[in-house]
Formats: sequence, C-alpha cells, structure tokens
Amino acid sequence: MSVTSEAADLIRQRAGAEPVRLGLILGSGLGHLAHAVEGVAIPYADLPGFPHAAVSGHNPHLHVGLLNGVRVAVLGAREHYYEKGNPAAMRLALEVLRDLGARDLILTNAAGSMRPDIPPGDLMLLTDHINYSGLNPLIGEPTDARFVPMTDAHNPALRAALSDSAKAEGIDLKGGVYAWYSGPSFETPAEIRMLKLLGADAVGMSTVPEIILARFLGLRCAAISTITNMAAGMSDEQISHEHTKAMAPLGAAKLERILRHFLNTLR
Repeated sequence: MSVTSEAADLIRQRAGAEPVRLGLILGSGLGHLAHAVEGVAIPYADLPGFPHAAVSGHNPHLHVGLLNGVRVAVLGAREHYYEKGNPAAMRLALEVLRDLGARDLILTNAAGSMRPDIPPGDLMLLTDHINYSGLNPLIGEPTDARFVPMTDAHNPALRAALSDSAKAEGIDLKGGVYAWYSGPSFETPAEIRMLKLLGADAVGMSTVPEIILARFLGLRCAAISTITNMAAGMSDEQISHEHTKAMAPLGAAKLERILRHFLNTLR
C-alpha cells in the first residue's frame, strides 16, 4: 500500500467514507476558519507522509466534515518551500485530497499588495500567477504528465463563482496576478519594482507550487489572497511575520463570508 493510500484510509476510518467535494488550503493567520467545519480534526502528525508545516500562525490539522452542508477537507496549514527547500512538499497531501474525492481546490494565502487600490484588509482573487522563484514541484517526475498546461490554472468557472459570491455578500474582490517569491526573507523594494514591471499585483511565499501540483493531479483550482501589508517600498509600515499574523484576521471575516456563500452554490 502506498503512503497516499495509507493516509487516505486512516482519514476514512476517522472521518467516514463519504467522498469529499472540495479541498481548501488555509494561509497564515487564517487557520481558525477550519474550526467552523463540523466533523473531525486530525493532526498532521497522525497522518503518514503529511507535511511538517511548523510555521507559526498555522493550524497543522486536517479538518474533514461539513461546512455549509458541503463535505470538505480543510488543510489548516501548508509546508512552504522555505522550510526545507522542497517545492513539492504538499504533493502527498494533495494526492490524499484527490483520493478522498475532491474535484476542486480553493487556496488562500497572506500576501503583500503592490496596488494602492488593494490595501491591507482587502482580498484579491488570483487571475493568474508568476513563478518568480523559478522552482517547480514537478521536477523529477518521471512521466510525461509533468508537462502540465497552465493556461487556465486558475479555473475561470471557479473564479467567476467566487466573484459572484463576493458581490452577493457586498465585498469588493478585485482580481490580480500573484507572484511567488521563495522567502523566507521578504522582498526588497527593488524586487517589488521589478515584479510590478512584470505585471504582478501581489506577492507571497506559497500557493503557486500547490496550484502546479493540483493541476498535475487533475484538480480545478482557484485562490484568494488576504492582503496583510503593502509590499516593500510601497509604504512606511514595517513588514514582519508577526505583522502578517496580526493583519490576516482583517480579511479573514470577509473571506469566510465569500467561501460560505460559494459553498451554498455547490449544493
């Protein structure tokens, strides 16, 4: 039995065999959303092969159960590339979500904005991304499946549904391009100026490798950033991880409303 199958079987033993409809990955400071799931919370440490995910502000549990009547699997934490230097750190966890039945994956993250019209406390729907890091989680994959098309990596139908849900909730959800910066150090003002020239609207240290992996696994994807700060050189604020954790809840309440409305459309 593979490690993926072993982990999936263990989850079914604890959470039941009913298939999961949707997977959700939560970013820094957003882990509390997982506690709204009516079901079970399984520590990553109990699941073979699951990521280390030791960044403060994350909730390293897999929550499986109902959220607004939809059966979901919520990853309360992710392992970032900067923790161990592995861009494919989330591969097994995403394989497990697929094996549990998930067809769609919604990702969230904390990000720095490069646009004055998307300030801290706002949300940004990812319309596309730039893999500024140059890293790829499919390097070493031996099959031709590694040549994954990324034209619609951010699924248009899911993006439209999330946008409609934001409008229904009276929340301003602008779209933009997200740039993946490897971290863990924050970007310099010169790097931010460069990323703006390349067409990026926000920058963060996650999400892109997971979208690549999810598309490889056949999952449809959409992602929303919670803006926690203006990017380096865009304001006088001091950027830090503590600041990120403190600011994330400002957008988290809006994000929860959007996700709950979105889930109602899946019934």
